[in-house]
Amino acid sequence: MHGGFISRPALLIERVSRDIVARQVAAALAEDLGGGDVTAALVPETQQVRATVYAREAAIVCGTDWVEATFKQLDEAIRLEWLVTDGARISVDMPLLKIAGSARPILTGERTALNFLQTLSATATAASRYVEAVAGTECRILDTRKTLPGLRLAQKYAARCGGAQNHRLGLYDMVLIKENHIIAAGSIGTAIATARRTAPGLPVEVEVETLEELDQALAAGADIVMLDELPLEDMRVAVARNRATGARARLEASGSITLANVREVALTGVDYISIGGITKHVQAVDLSMRFEFTP
Repeated sequence: MHGGFISRPALLIERVSRDIVARQVAAALAEDLGGGDVTAALVPETQQVRATVYAREAAIVCGTDWVEATFKQLDEAIRLEWLVTDGARISVDMPLLKIAGSARPILTGERTALNFLQTLSATATAASRYVEAVAGTECRILDTRKTLPGLRLAQKYAARCGGAQNHRLGLYDMVLIKENHIIAAGSIGTAIATARRTAPGLPVEVEVETLEELDQALAAGADIVMLDELPLEDMRVAVARNRATGARARLEASGSITLANVREVALTGVDYISIGGITKHVQAVDLSMRFEFTP
């Protein structure tokens, strides 16, 4: 457990605080509402409605707290009955949520609520596909900082719902030395030594692009080494070299990894595979809300 690092890739965002969810929802509603919902105003103020949210494709659910906050910020009296929980596997035409209350705020909140639910469910679903692809190996899938601006914790929570582990949260909780840092610092060894002085106690990771750079990172005592765009055979060599030193570092593969080749990468013996596409290449899950007006 070199350098106290191993707890970091296993960092688990099990829940996003209510305050953060509320702020994210408030910003989304302000963006959508502007001076007011001029279309919902066409509906009588006293009109009541029931609605159901359905899945139109298979997915992993995530985002229930954001949906709750959306409708509650618009009208505390709106009633929501969830038929699923975050992390649940859903199928086509499966009902996810029943809603009842005043028509105007439900109509106003429909798009914002679905935007959160379909985006976070997409992240969870993408993560689950990679996790399933490496099942049975010792390798773990990590998310990255390549998240939608303003939704960092939301998407990292969604990645957890899909079975992935969280990498660093931001620039403050881990040192990750990349190519430009190395150039600016002068060398891998200098960069790591400086990181130990300037950020004591934090794990130090180094990105390398060659086996020679790997050797430098191991010699300098990196906690984790990111193997960026290395061929499979070089990854196997890297694993062997690390084991020869006592496996003091953990190895993370990154770059040009897809569902088609992720299992091959995992079978090289690396500890982690980080996938930016889990959060940046998401395609929203197809959901729909069907209304039933009541007298």
